[in-house]
Amino acid sequence: MTTLYSASWVLPISSDPIKDGAIAIKGSQITDVGSGASLVASYPDSTLHHYPDAAILPGLINAHSHLELTAMRGFLESEESDFTGWLKKLTVARLELMTPDDRYISAACGATEAVRSGVTALADSCDGAYESMKALGDVGLRGIVFQESFGPDPRLADDNFARLNAKVARLADLETPLVKVGVSPHAPYTVCGRQLELISEFALTEGLPLMMHAAESAAEERLLREGRGTFAEALAKRGIEWHTPGVSTIQYLKRHCVLQTKPLLAHCIRVDNADIETLKESGARIAHCPKSNAKLGHGRAPFWTFLDRGIAVGLGSDSVASNNTCDILEEARFATLMARSDTGEMSGRRMLAATDALHAATAGGARALSLEGHTGELKAGLQADFAVVSLAGPHQLPSYDPINTLIFASSGRDVVLTVVAGKEVFRAGQVITTDEERLAARMKEIAVKLGGA
Repeated sequence: MTTLYSASWVLPISSDPIKDGAIAIKGSQITDVGSGASLVASYPDSTLHHYPDAAILPGLINAHSHLELTAMRGFLESEESDFTGWLKKLTVARLELMTPDDRYISAACGATEAVRSGVTALADSCDGAYESMKALGDVGLRGIVFQESFGPDPRLADDNFARLNAKVARLADLETPLVKVGVSPHAPYTVCGRQLELISEFALTEGLPLMMHAAESAAEERLLREGRGTFAEALAKRGIEWHTPGVSTIQYLKRHCVLQTKPLLAHCIRVDNADIETLKESGARIAHCPKSNAKLGHGRAPFWTFLDRGIAVGLGSDSVASNNTCDILEEARFATLMARSDTGEMSGRRMLAATDALHAATAGGARALSLEGHTGELKAGLQADFAVVSLAGPHQLPSYDPINTLIFASSGRDVVLTVVAGKEVFRAGQVITTDEERLAARMKEIAVKLGGA
């Protein structure tokens, strides 16, 4: 049976907007896209769902999240001026205070927040990947869950890699057509060069996607270039010997084979022209997280330059511990405004447009996750991942152009329907797939535990 969804606007991304458009869905796939009148005539026996004063667009893609940290929304605000302290407090709370069930509840709450805001796929990095994979499956999201690996001490690299290997083997049982496993050496300051090489070789051999935090902060850059700063001091206190490479993060990752995996790199704030060229040549992808970058005082990544150089870039929320919301429409607006405010980066170029931002939030995110050809556009043969966003709010009127209205006047709170692989997961203000009241009650219990620590 074919189901039609129609609205005032359909935004395929790969082609021009369609006024009074519709999409046809059969099973998990899109079978047709066109004008509402033509599709109704072509599928006379179909079920029709019409959304006036709304836009149908591809499901938004969150290219970098940490759903297991959702319980830490607002928990780390007092540490934001000290990134090392921020990371330490986060790690203690995650590993010592939160149980596996706490991490599942946290991830499930994050997943419900995502579908409520029109997100249909995400790249989630976590230490508790088992709980996050289960949460994504229960809520009905598409995604890649990257099992994190830590270990700055080269003497422990083989043991740490063996633990990662065992975790990935366990996670394979949770893989579904929608949810896949990846690996994530956490960052250059938490994973030694030897371990980076072991994980990269493993990813290439097993065909696993690899994600890593890279070029995020001044402390990271100072460690790699000079062997000094807070990260260097922390390693020394632990008795871990650090041999300063004297190069940028991107060149360091190239040296240790990470770029051979065509990784998804989160942040990439502190990159120069040579780094950008290296990223392009390697086929690396970038998760641009402008709100988290700004909130933690790390700086501004050259978003427009990445796009200009043809690098695959998606938008990421990062964790709500560093952003406070998982809202990719809001992220797209912030990314656009930040890029426009950087007069140096914009010099000699056209102004970044709302269409650029919407592309990054959909098709760009799909490319960053290697999901192009599956999702990110509204096109026959692709998966039926889409969202319906109301354009009728007083904060959106009048609406002269749907894409400008989406980027500059809308947020995830305007989403009225989210569909993943043809299945409605959020409709009429309710997440259909899970018990949100139970999740909220458990989240409050976790907050009491963390707040009293």
